[in-house]
Amino acid sequence: MLKSLSVQNFALIEHISLQFHNGLHVITGETGSGKSILLGALNLILGERSDFSVIRNPEKKTIVEAVFQLNPEFREWFSSEDIDWEAETVIRREITSQGKSRSFINDTPVQLNQLKELTEQLVYIHSQHETLEIKKTRFQFDLLDSYADSLALAQNVASVFLAIQRLKTTKEQLESSKANQLQELDYIRFQLNEIEQLNLNQVDYAALENDFNKLSQLDDLKEAYSSIINAIDQESGATDLIRRLKAHIDKWKNADSDLNAISVRLQDVIAELEDISRDSDRQLNQLEGDPEALFRLTESLDEYNKILKKHHLSNQEELSNYYSTLESKLNESNFSDERIAELAKEIDEKEKELADLSAKLFEKRSTVIPKLESYLLELLSEMKMEHSRFQILLTRSEKQDSNGGMSIQILFSANKGLELKPIEKAASGGELSRVMLAIQMIMSEKKSLPTLILDEIDTGVSGEVALRMGKLLKQMGKHLQVFAITHLPQVAAKGDYHFEVSKSHENSQTISQIHQLSNAERIEALAKLISGEQVTDLARSSAIELMN
Repeated sequence: MLKSLSVQNFALIEHISLQFHNGLHVITGETGSGKSILLGALNLILGERSDFSVIRNPEKKTIVEAVFQLNPEFREWFSSEDIDWEAETVIRREITSQGKSRSFINDTPVQLNQLKELTEQLVYIHSQHETLEIKKTRFQFDLLDSYADSLALAQNVASVFLAIQRLKTTKEQLESSKANQLQELDYIRFQLNEIEQLNLNQVDYAALENDFNKLSQLDDLKEAYSSIINAIDQESGATDLIRRLKAHIDKWKNADSDLNAISVRLQDVIAELEDISRDSDRQLNQLEGDPEALFRLTESLDEYNKILKKHHLSNQEELSNYYSTLESKLNESNFSDERIAELAKEIDEKEKELADLSAKLFEKRSTVIPKLESYLLELLSEMKMEHSRFQILLTRSEKQDSNGGMSIQILFSANKGLELKPIEKAASGGELSRVMLAIQMIMSEKKSLPTLILDEIDTGVSGEVALRMGKLLKQMGKHLQVFAITHLPQVAAKGDYHFEVSKSHENSQTISQIHQLSNAERIEALAKLISGEQVTDLARSSAIELMN
């Protein structure tokens, strides 16, 4: 229940603070006095996006604050959102001219989606522009399920259907992933086979490259080895020169120990040069041209280097490590066949559950249709639409959906002799208003609607019809909190509490105000609705009669 509403610096409202109770609250006021502004302020509490143009004075914040009396059933929601629970919960929106908007529940900052999630369970606003809501499938099913006490069952059907869709999506993703994985594994096998052809464990490709270099530069190598041998062994070559040098200094080596050491070192150099000459001669004798061997080496190294380049690797060790990585991927692959089979089984079980629930839901819905049609006609008859006809068509299809595989259509005729048509095409504005009031009456009896706000639902009616609508609203107010914004005295007279919105001009500014009327003020306000600005004694008498 909405206990109080405070609005500061919002459009034409400078500041108002209102207290509310159980029962029917009626709100009246001249056109343009600010009734819609009040709804706009309340919509901020309900989580609607803020419009910064509503800030009256840009130097101050716009603040809208509402206090709700909550049932203990909301404790769980507060706990799940980590918000302090209070039976009297305070919801506040603040807007600044700098473009900042903040929301609070019991002084805890919250996101708009959190605010909406809570307040949509606390308040329902039906405006004069929403009479065509009745043509929406969801609204029609909601009406039928409210009357059939099948709201929970319908929600269960929708939840199971959604679960099936999620399971199917997961299964499709796994199957797609499996197909992609199979392709990837085929490519891994192909890569492994390519690398296996290189025999990395048996072939030293660095040695092969060395052999290739020898064979491909044979003449250059022969010339190099020959040059070494000639430089060392020919007359006046390196060996001959050092021998002569050693023989020369040996004459005085006994006279100087350092010179003797140099002689020894020169002998080592001679031995090393002779060893180099022998090795070079041996290598030279082994250098023989082999075109076939060169061809084989070229083939092997081309394939090896091609695969190195393909995988952006630089040597045989890196290629061996990459081969091991590919082997691990292949061995660790899992097609999720078992999980896919499990999902298929879950989907089958859920579809059977959905079929059973849908059958029960169809039975509950179809059983109450005649009673609902009769009750709607009874309520419309009270509002002088006794010749109306209603027909609710509920059909099943083979294809399941969130509505249990059912479609619904409400046909309507307001007068004798007229064919039944879809309700939004068959009713005038005033007729639709009465139909919607009848529907809201039924839904309020069945659903837990703590606060219902009706914005000029009496549009298009007058006289006796308006009086009967007022009586229905009064009856609705006995078991829930109702607010009715109205311009009809017949409706306003039935309120348990009467608020009036007025507009005044102060210091070149227009200000909207709203206050609760006393009994005497109500009589004057109703009389003004009856007779206009010039209130007569007859209008006052009519107002008293309407109130009584």
